[in-house]
Amino acid sequence: MHELSFEKLVVFQVAAELVAEVQIVLEKLGKGRSRMKDQLHRACTSVLLNIAEGAGEFSPAEKAKFYRIANRSVFECIGCFVVFVKVA
Repeated sequence: MHELSFEKLVVFQVAAELVAEVQIVLEKLGKGRSRMKDQLHRACTSVLLNIAEGAGEFSPAEKAKFYRIANRSVFECIGCFVVFVKVA
């Protein structure tokens, strides 16, 4: 199978690991807090998808836009983790 250019980006690989690790954490949390768990899942997935989408853009301004969205989603993940730690 051919690897797409963005798949070679270290930041994309790290984001893919984040999605995988978050999935494991969410499964271990068990029942409850479904809205917060869904939010964390969507935020970490957003990081990965926006990196891929930005890499596919040709315009530097559009690339930067998607990378900024990915960066904001990272901070959203951090916020979710803070909530989980506080309520644990």
